[in-house]
Amino acid sequence: MSDLREEVGGLRDDVTDLGSQLPPSTDEKAAVRDFMSDVSRDLKALMSQEVELAKAEIGAEAGKAGKGAGMLGGAGFAALMAVIFASTAAWWGLGHLVGIAWAALIVALVWAVIAAVLFIVGRGVLRSISLTPQRTIDSIKRIPSAIKPRQGDQHE
Repeated sequence: MSDLREEVGGLRDDVTDLGSQLPPSTDEKAAVRDFMSDVSRDLKALMSQEVELAKAEIGAEAGKAGKGAGMLGGAGFAALMAVIFASTAAWWGLGHLVGIAWAALIVALVWAVIAAVLFIVGRGVLRSISLTPQRTIDSIKRIPSAIKPRQGDQHE
């Protein structure tokens, strides 16, 4: 019985070796060509989708940058108003030396506080902006693992 098993094992090895020496058929070549075409098309579509995702992420961050820049512009305007009122207060104070000058000075200080608050808030918004499309980067990092065969899928 063991001789029969050895003989069958030897025949199986001979048949396996014969198949590996044959050139691929036309159908096999066409199947490989179609497979490579599908992989190429899928990779192109995947990369196109990743570019669109990156554009969307950067666009969202650009909106935040616009908001922060607007607040900084408001801070600049408020600072200009503070300078105008401070100058007016100094002028009235030197010109009349009465209570009207103190009122103008108080208004100027209010504008200075507004300018400071807008500046601090605007700077905070700008510091929180990240122009790195992190979701796209994470998604691209997963591509190689999606292409590699899993442990159970490998053919021997």
